[in-house]
Amino acid sequence: MHVIVGLGNPESRYAKTRHNAGFMVVDRLAARHAPGEPLRSRFHAGTVEARIGSARCVLVKPTTYVNRSGLSVSEAMAFYKADPASDLVVITDDVALEPGEIRIRASGGTGGHNGLVDIERALGRTDYSRIRIGIGATPPMMNQADYVLGRFTPEEWESVDPAIDRAADAAECIVSEGVTPAMNKFNTRSARGRAADEAPGDTHPGWLGETNDQPGRGSS
Repeated sequence: MHVIVGLGNPESRYAKTRHNAGFMVVDRLAARHAPGEPLRSRFHAGTVEARIGSARCVLVKPTTYVNRSGLSVSEAMAFYKADPASDLVVITDDVALEPGEIRIRASGGTGGHNGLVDIERALGRTDYSRIRIGIGATPPMMNQADYVLGRFTPEEWESVDPAIDRAADAAECIVSEGVTPAMNKFNTRSARGRAADEAPGDTHPGWLGETNDQPGRGSS
């Protein structure tokens, strides 16, 4: 069973915010492969099982807020006895990528994203596929939590909407063909994104540090 997890915040007030890009991809996948199927509440998440090509998959939207995503992911992985290296795909937003860019990696650091930090804590490993969707850098003098919890501007959405579709295509490719073919086919990079990938520690200032019980950049 392939476990495809989109990161985001569960309350309706966070719908279609930048930080919910992962949820949006899972919604697209559900519309394609399980149309009309209701979400089932389990693993501290809303889930739906689907078949993508010949691959059996469960689509997962954690209801724990982003910074506690590890609970949902670890429960789903344990239930299906799945191997993170071959069976897990995590989809998340990324301020190091321009709106409209996506980036696939087979493993790696958290980039300072607290959802990935918590998944790494819960699983005790980093060798799982992740799809990162660009939401653009936080504007100068703006609080990062306010930025990521805000909605895309109409201009940004023109780039992000097709990127959500490409990220869904990439997830399909990962479970059908493997992560390496998906990286070769879908990775797109700007100069700023390449520089972020090459930065020591693979971290982004300001991404960490909020408390774990308040919606915001750290917990949301």
